[in-house]
Amino acid sequence: MTTGNPNAGRGHRTVSATGTGWAETAPDVAVVTIGVESRGSSVDAAYSSAGAAMAAVTEAFRRQGVAPADLQTAGLGVRADLAWREGEGQRVVGYLAAGTLVVRLRDVAAVPRTVSAAVTAGGDDVRLNGLAFTVSDPAGVKERARAAAWEDARAAAAQYAELASATLGSVLSVAELPAGQAPIPFAGIQRAAAVEAMPVEPGESRVDASVTVVWELLAD
Repeated sequence: MTTGNPNAGRGHRTVSATGTGWAETAPDVAVVTIGVESRGSSVDAAYSSAGAAMAAVTEAFRRQGVAPADLQTAGLGVRADLAWREGEGQRVVGYLAAGTLVVRLRDVAAVPRTVSAAVTAGGDDVRLNGLAFTVSDPAGVKERARAAAWEDARAAAAQYAELASATLGSVLSVAELPAGQAPIPFAGIQRAAAVEAMPVEPGESRVDASVTVVWELLAD
């Protein structure tokens, strides 16, 4: 969206415009959120079962070449498993232990194989909660997005100047507006039994930029 303002600012005739732009690049990192969920008759049984499944999942990632720095525990908990029984009301029927691991996979081409190995290692207790693709170093693509946003703003300002029978002079101010790099999501599933057969397409990762620029207006 663009706006013209031919009379604002310290006695100058000015025009301001907001430009938006974007650039795309192939993502080079996949972020996987994977967890385990185990039931047991006691807290200890549920916790031990979940711990064993999580250890198996973690070890599978390590065997696939994932560095320790790219493995992060993001959640851990145990709670009562409640059920309603006629005539008895709500009763504790066991305990549920769960843990979540966030993993950065830097070999995008190997994502299906790596995730499949982890799911297989953890068995039926594994939950694949999500997968997103992103860019490890977005600086270069961000520069291209900024350039596109600048050109968009300049084109709009030049049109306003022409409509005002003027030309663009010096740039008086530049303000970059908040814009982000949105990861490309891959739908999460609760049970991951068939993940080996799932194709994974990383697509393109898009980075957006937005800038507001104020130019001095010069008389023709």
